[in-house]
Amino acid sequence: MSAGVHGAADGVLPVLKPPGVTSHDVVAFARRLLGTKRVGHTGTLDPGAAGVLVLCVGRATRLVELLQADDKEYRAEMVLGVSTDSHDAFGKIVSTCPEGTVAREKLDEVVARFAGEIEQIPPMTSAIRHRGRHLYELARQGIEVPRPARRVRIGRLQVVRIEPDGPVLPAGTRVLLDIECSKGTYVRTLCHQLGQALGVGAYMSFLLRTRCGMFGLEAARTMEELAQDAERGVLRLVTKEHVLRHLPALKLSAAGQARARHGQAVGPEHLAGPMPPRAAQGLVGLWEPGETVIAVAEAAESGGRVRWQPRIVLV
Repeated sequence: MSAGVHGAADGVLPVLKPPGVTSHDVVAFARRLLGTKRVGHTGTLDPGAAGVLVLCVGRATRLVELLQADDKEYRAEMVLGVSTDSHDAFGKIVSTCPEGTVAREKLDEVVARFAGEIEQIPPMTSAIRHRGRHLYELARQGIEVPRPARRVRIGRLQVVRIEPDGPVLPAGTRVLLDIECSKGTYVRTLCHQLGQALGVGAYMSFLLRTRCGMFGLEAARTMEELAQDAERGVLRLVTKEHVLRHLPALKLSAAGQARARHGQAVGPEHLAGPMPPRAAQGLVGLWEPGETVIAVAEAAESGGRVRWQPRIVLV
């Protein structure tokens, strides 16, 4: 990790976002705290949700697109028997099923069915843009527009607790879920979809993001803790080198470093050491022989030989 405060910030900062604060509010807070405008996040959290929000600072903002693709984990609470237009507790109730009940066995069957690839239609209260405007802005004006379905992946969907539990679940039952999912998944929409499949409706009443890529709750600092760290001069950012350590690392010669710094492809002749396993396909890190990562590159075959084309130059 490296220090980086007051304009010298360069790295990644996992923040524990509280409910009632927007992701943009957290970005603005970090910009003031670090004295730089170069701050971006790797995946929006709804204002009512809490949990891990990963910020990229300085040169590391070039990693935003890469880190956005990371899987995420959540703990969510779903309430049976009520549906809302936003699919969460902050929307208007659109239907109720006060007399509806769900067999406990059916809940388990439906939850198992939603693991894997599914399609979702984003809610109108989402931050997706339509012709330059956020959907939630249009929703506030009573405007609804068509939204194309998107495919997402639910890697894990597990029931943690049911209150009250029993063989038959009445309206108002609260179901706590653990979810691991791909980029672009709307957990509140997943709760809505589960409710539709159960035949009684449901909405998400609580959401906590417990992991964003490599960063879990244990790595995230609250905004108050970060402010205190900055006052004491002990605020630390996670280095881009640490964030990219999972990629195969190619050590470059001086000629290779010069090419990578200018976004030019490098080949085996530009390596300062052996080619590591898994480096012939997918993404790799291009490094100086020391401890500085120059770029993230993608492997491609050219003329029967592998080449690595920089996608993100970091120096």
